[in-house]
Parts: sequence; structure tokens; C-alpha cells
Amino acid sequence: MRLAPTLVILLAGLSAPAFAQDVTPLVTAEWLKANAGNDNLVILDVRDKVDETDLGVLPYIAGSVAAPYATAGWRVAVDGVPAQLPPLEEIVALIGNLGIDGDDHVVIVPWGTDSTEFGGATRVYWTFKYLGHDAVSILDGGWRQYDAKGGERAAQPVTPQPVEFTYEVREELRATTDDVVAALESGVKLVDGRPHEQHVGKAKSPIVAAAGTIPGAVNIEHSALYSAEYASFARPETVAALAAGVGLAENEKNITFCNTGHWSSIAWFGLSEILGNKNTTMYDGSMAEWAADPSRPIQVR
Repeated sequence: MRLAPTLVILLAGLSAPAFAQDVTPLVTAEWLKANAGNDNLVILDVRDKVDETDLGVLPYIAGSVAAPYATAGWRVAVDGVPAQLPPLEEIVALIGNLGIDGDDHVVIVPWGTDSTEFGGATRVYWTFKYLGHDAVSILDGGWRQYDAKGGERAAQPVTPQPVEFTYEVREELRATTDDVVAALESGVKLVDGRPHEQHVGKAKSPIVAAAGTIPGAVNIEHSALYSAEYASFARPETVAALAAGVGLAENEKNITFCNTGHWSSIAWFGLSEILGNKNTTMYDGSMAEWAADPSRPIQVR
């Protein structure tokens, strides 16, 4: 976030190294409470429908900026495929207009209610990583944990000063349909993050043309990666057990997918960021794009 010129001079060379050692995929509510006032820390609230809650007159984390996941423009329809990464100029403008620049450590705040809702945070996190911004974390447990720990609240989010967000696209984090076709030919693991009933073809999303999955895909249900009871993401040992359970070897190359690249971002986050498998990529077109062409194979089990 843009600082006053005097502070920029005083903090040059200090803020980035200080944050470098603190940037982890997940941060706790205690960590956020202790660091919320730090320069170059941006608390990014992606919660939807905050104004429809009964949180009273202080429904925001103090000092946060708000960009709701469903309405701010994090995902748009592209070439008829719903909920895709926006064109670069659009997503870069969105982030810059939130006052986020290349020096900022971004902490993403979801509600923390369940895995589907938490997937908004993992999808936004993936977006930052795709754009080459490594200083990004998710508040584990989201607002739910922050509020339980007595974090400081505010009536409104702050109004950010737009800045230029610099980026460097990492194409290796985003799989295309052609990449999935190549994976089928080469035997690269495909990881379906949807519920089991959708994976086997007993149910389907209304935005997907046909029931079933990409042939040979394994299934790690998104709900297995998040505890709604305790409002926390799965621990590394749990993610490792889930990966081993579907035959995914340590650091084995894989592509995660779901219906629109939402639930698959949860699987990507678990495998890539929590487990540390940097050979994990995500197919954001997912089944909505794959099944749109009836010539592409679909497996029903």
C-alpha cells in the first residue's frame, strides 16, 4: 500500500526483508492481531454479503480493504466459459485499485465457515501467485477465528489509494485444455477437487454440460481439506495422507480441476502450498470448459 514519502525513505530496505521471513501460506488470527498495524501489510477482505449479516456496526477488520469474491471481479466469463481469470489488464487494475503494490504482504480474509467459502480465498491467493506476487497469505479460519480471538473491528473498510501493481505471469501455475489433453497422453495425474458424487457422475453442476470426470482422474474432495468445525485448513500430514491415498507421489506432477476452478484452487493450495508440491498446476477452465466440447472424453463411474 502506498506510504507517505518520508516513510518510504525511512522504511526502504527494511519492510520487505522483515516480511520475507513471515510470509507463509496461512497466518493465524494471533499473527494478524500482532501485525495488523505494520506498513506494507494489506488485509484483503474477500467476504461476500457482509451487509447482510448480524455483525452489528463493526463488521470489518480494522484497516482492511474489501473486494468481495463474488462481485469485485476476481472471476469473469471468458469466451463463454464462466468464472475464469479475467484478462490481465482487468485483474491487474483490480488489484492496483485496492492499493496493493509489489512490496505489500497481502493477507486474504474469508468468512472461514466451510471449504466452499474458504475456496474464495484460495482462488484469490492462486491469482496473486499466478501474477508472480509471492507475499500473500490466507488468514486461517478467516473472520470467524479473528473475531473469536477478539481482533479489532471497524465500521467500514478503508478506502485505498490506487497504485500500480507490478506483475510477472507464471504460466506454469495455470493449465489449459491443451495441457490437460497432453496430460491424458503422458499419464500426468489429474486431481478432481469436486464432491465424490460429481466425480463419479451421479450429480453435476448446472454449468457443466455433462456428468462425469476427465478420464483417469483421482478425487480429493475439497471438503476433506478444511475443517468447518474448527475453522482451519488441513494440516500438512492430512494433505499428505490424502495425496498418498489417491496414489499421488511426493512432488509428482499433477493438474487440479473442478467445475470452474474454485474447488480446484483448494486442492491446488493444499498440494502446492501446504504440502509443498510445486509440480502442481490448476486448470481454471475445469469441467465447464472441458465438457463444453462433446468430442472430449468424459468418464462416468
